[in-house]
Amino acid sequence: MARKKGDGSLRALVIRFRRVGDAVLAVAACSSLKRSFPDIRVDFVLNEAIAPLFEGHPDIDRVVTFTDTDNANPWRYVRRVFDVMRKTRYDILIDMRATPRTLLFSLFSLRTPYRIGTRKPYSRLLHNYRVADRIDPSLDMVQRDLLLLSPLERLGPLRLDPTFRLYVSDKDRATYRAYMEGKGVDFTKPIVLAAVATRIEGKGWEMERMVGVLRHVIDTFHPQIILNHSGYRELEISLMLYERMDYDPHILPEIEATTLRELRALTSLCDFFFGNEGGPRHIAQALDTPSYAIYPPGISRRLWLPGDSPRHRGISPDDIAPPSPTATRAERFDLVTVDRVWSDLEPMMREYLGYAQ
Repeated sequence: MARKKGDGSLRALVIRFRRVGDAVLAVAACSSLKRSFPDIRVDFVLNEAIAPLFEGHPDIDRVVTFTDTDNANPWRYVRRVFDVMRKTRYDILIDMRATPRTLLFSLFSLRTPYRIGTRKPYSRLLHNYRVADRIDPSLDMVQRDLLLLSPLERLGPLRLDPTFRLYVSDKDRATYRAYMEGKGVDFTKPIVLAAVATRIEGKGWEMERMVGVLRHVIDTFHPQIILNHSGYRELEISLMLYERMDYDPHILPEIEATTLRELRALTSLCDFFFGNEGGPRHIAQALDTPSYAIYPPGISRRLWLPGDSPRHRGISPDDIAPPSPTATRAERFDLVTVDRVWSDLEPMMREYLGYAQ
């Protein structure tokens, strides 16, 4: 039997491998566990590279990390999972992906009373609570994650909170602000963080269109623009855009966030986020930095833009025309024009950059 709410000993393990965006959205489940069972201990399983984003989070008691080496070597991965499950007796296990690899956590913890995951043909023997994966298509990713907590109603009333938040320490903010000021950033003027590149080739909006929107932004609001990038490929694209914009002085190419911890601090210090959909946009929403994102064909804005906040908006080809089996990916992406984006973006920036009439 699971320990009951209120005895101070409930322990939960939330498993969310994959990328930055997935992990950031999963924080809502951690927070909901804390709201529902205030004495619960929540451990969060992540890839090591993502872990710094969650340092100091009040709803996460411990981050359990897996290195690239752990993930690449099957025997090392199995050993790491075994060690994690051997050291702590969990009452609740939330397996957000329910893959053959993540099922090992349940295999090594068969006495855990609540082993919960999405319903997969191969998960029947290891998950004793399975939530249907064919669900209401109107639900966003956070709402789908929160469905995994529904079996815990047996322990007491659930207080599901769709809010996902990241936190930056005063020290980190002060350190990164000093770095930005040393690079010439003026905090009396608006600062826009722009994601003009993407990790996956082909996911980003066409560069000339991105240039067109940024020219509108500069001509209208005269902000300082910082180009977010991660890795050599994204840096190359960012510098290419800077060149296409004739090295406009409003763009500050020397400002770099070389780690996710620095990106967290940088985003918290910016007034607005604009650019391609991806992990940085999820970070912006988690820090409540107003944001507007461009979604490529095949990536559902309804699914990946949680909530219905005027501070966080975006556009996808599906907003303009229904998907067509005869249209190419490029033709679908071409539906998102400079004029269409600017008509959405201009009033948002006017409000959140302090130019409201």
